Amino acid sequence: MKILLAEDDGETGAYISKGLNAEGHSVDHVLNGRDALTQSMTQPYDLLILDRMMPELDGLSLLKALRAAHNTAPVILLTAMGGLDERVDGLKAGADDYLVKPFALAELSARIQALARRPVLQKEVTELQVADLKLDLLTRQASRAGHEIDLQPREYLLLEYFMRRPGRVQTRTMLLEAVWDIHFDPKTSVVETHISRLRGKIDKPFNKPLLQTLHGVGYVLQP
Repeated sequence: MKILLAEDDGETGAYISKGLNAEGHSVDHVLNGRDALTQSMTQPYDLLILDRMMPELDGLSLLKALRAAHNTAPVILLTAMGGLDERVDGLKAGADDYLVKPFALAELSARIQALARRPVLQKEVTELQVADLKLDLLTRQASRAGHEIDLQPREYLLLEYFMRRPGRVQTRTMLLEAVWDIHFDPKTSVVETHISRLRGKIDKPFNKPLLQTLHGVGYVLQP
């Protein structure tokens, strides 16, 4: 991991840097909060370790500035202040963990590993797009080349399923299970009928067809 360490005590910072570098991390060490802010704004880091009490800009103020700037890198606060109020303040400001001095390097390493195992939070997807075809997942409104397309509920579900899997072939069985929740062959043309209706709305009025039929195989929304 690429780590930024902001620790104003040179010996402590050197000790932490040496230990983490030995474990395979790449550590940049700065001695004050102002340099830490500049460094974190100009370089991407996987993790920030911030001493709470630093000259020029304290760790808590630095943390608040980072979160206000939408920097979402995990942060471990280091501090000699181990009271409940101090820990709560740090977590509310956006810290992911809080380590009270003095601490063992093995504990810091374990906390880094724990943070590294956390899943990355992804921004919620609210719109899908394939070529010039768009689908707003909040309003359930489809459009192509700027023209709105009115869809029936099942047509919407069918289109959403295709648009989440562009370029991937979908068989009739897959569509029956995903869109109609049918896990057997109903011996009807329900899939073919809805595909035809959907194609008439998203393809027929436009020059380039997107929803393709692969005879004997299935269907694919091809960007």
